[in-house]
Amino acid sequence: MHLGGRLVHRITPEDLGARVSVRITRAEGGFTDIVGVVESWADGVLTLRRRDDSTVEVAEADVVASRVVPPVPPRRPR
Repeated sequence: MHLGGRLVHRITPEDLGARVSVRITRAEGGFTDIVGVVESWADGVLTLRRRDDSTVEVAEADVVASRVVPPVPPRRPR
């Protein structure tokens, strides 16, 4: 997401179904990161499904950096 002092946006609509990390600008200033699986990408809005099964919609215009990340490893039985 951060390469040599600049933010890099690496995901595309072809990454549907991939687990990604996106950094977005916050209305109150600064940035926040969201990790989730890309469920849809239409009309400039990405829908991401988080690990807790909730979804979040992100305006493509708010994304300042992104990348595909590895799937969540399976949990070990206790």
